Amino acid sequence: MPLRVHNVLSDQKEDFVPLTEGQVRMYVCGPTVYDHAHLGHAKTYIAFDLIVRFLRYSGYQVRYVQNITDVGHLLESGEDRILRKAGQLGTEPMEIVETYTRSYFEDMDALGVTRPDISPRASGHVPEQIEMITRLIDKGHAYVVGGDVYYDVSSFGDYGKLSNRKLEEQESGMRVDVEESKRHPADFALWKNAQDEHLLKWRSPWGWGFPGWHIECSAMANRYLGPTFDIHGGGIDNIFPHNECEIAQSEAANGQPFARYWLLTGSLTVEGVKMSKSLGNFMTVKDALEKYPPQAIRAFVFSGHYSNPIDFSEDAIYAAQKGWERLMGAVTLTRERLRDASEGDGEKGFLDTVEAHKARAVEALNDDFNAPAAMGVLQNFTREVNHLLNSGDAAASDRTILQAIDDLYRDIGGDVLGIVSGATARTADAGREDGLIRLLLDLRQQYRAEKQFDKSDEIRDRLAELGVTIEDRPDGTVYRV
Repeated sequence: MPLRVHNVLSDQKEDFVPLTEGQVRMYVCGPTVYDHAHLGHAKTYIAFDLIVRFLRYSGYQVRYVQNITDVGHLLESGEDRILRKAGQLGTEPMEIVETYTRSYFEDMDALGVTRPDISPRASGHVPEQIEMITRLIDKGHAYVVGGDVYYDVSSFGDYGKLSNRKLEEQESGMRVDVEESKRHPADFALWKNAQDEHLLKWRSPWGWGFPGWHIECSAMANRYLGPTFDIHGGGIDNIFPHNECEIAQSEAANGQPFARYWLLTGSLTVEGVKMSKSLGNFMTVKDALEKYPPQAIRAFVFSGHYSNPIDFSEDAIYAAQKGWERLMGAVTLTRERLRDASEGDGEKGFLDTVEAHKARAVEALNDDFNAPAAMGVLQNFTREVNHLLNSGDAAASDRTILQAIDDLYRDIGGDVLGIVSGATARTADAGREDGLIRLLLDLRQQYRAEKQFDKSDEIRDRLAELGVTIEDRPDGTVYRV
């Protein structure tokens, strides 16, 4: 079946047809780098990682742009988040930015999230933002008040089309108190005048100041993807005002449609309440990685559809971890059997089973990137694999069949879902690692045969310290990292 996505803009499921055949241009709103990322951020970026991975697996050439907000994201009080953090710590704003940008990428790398092709910073694209603001003023969509520039929402008839909000029902689009200088309460800031003590400011036609939060994404998306591109992603909580403002200013400035497909993720909740730093109900990615394997965190995220909220609990993530461990047990045993497999005729029955499960997984992912359904296919496949491997059937030692099983795990479980360890590690380094572990396991088996159990236990314990778990089975010893 063709890829179908739920487009928030139309509120319908549509066939996905990119502007340029075989190519996808995609923009996702990135983090504001004033603190460490938490699991709510992880849910969003793991979801879009799956989307990018599956698009590439499907043969598309993807340009993935995800910005870094390092200026302009204001609090309700009108205070810049980064400046406030710098004031609290007594350091430079750009030191805050560097610290938490590095932290963010460290966390995403640890979670197996593919890095964007371009990660532009708002502070590095102020000229593009000033140029877009100037065009909006010239076209009558923005006005200057003192050193501030506001977008006139009444000038754009489609304002509210993404969130389905009527203009008369909307309050201020900027996260600050409504200012008397605005023509309409929903008008939002494109540029803010900076006082002398403001540390992040640039020279502009309207004086020294800094850009508003919304204009940065429009300017950077236009810079790297053009005025119209295929997919815009982000969290559902930013649909208003941020995404709505992006559409208004981009389409008014460029005279063309902005993003064609809007894919927005549901929030991560704790007892039904969105996880956020302001509420204190969050767990940082770093803390989570101290407790859970990164693949288990991904499996937990994939327990729900990307567009739906997921409620976080210890029980929920533990259940995801146990399911992932069962899957990895089958992967490990398959790879163990491959070491000593014989050349067979690839008994067709189970090869058909492999192909059928692969087709079902792809079909699920083509249905709006349905990760829970794809995970269910892998779990069913794992039951079939375990039954085969424990059956004593000749097919269980057939290299062709075992390789087909491993390929499915590598392709769907690894390259697409990113939950199968070693999925892309078909390298000399991976082979050396496996060889060294097998050498130690052979030595341990020798000690056990000689009844030198203290030495065999020492090998087991030392491997455990290195994160290698071993399991003795009737048909031999297997390990997982």
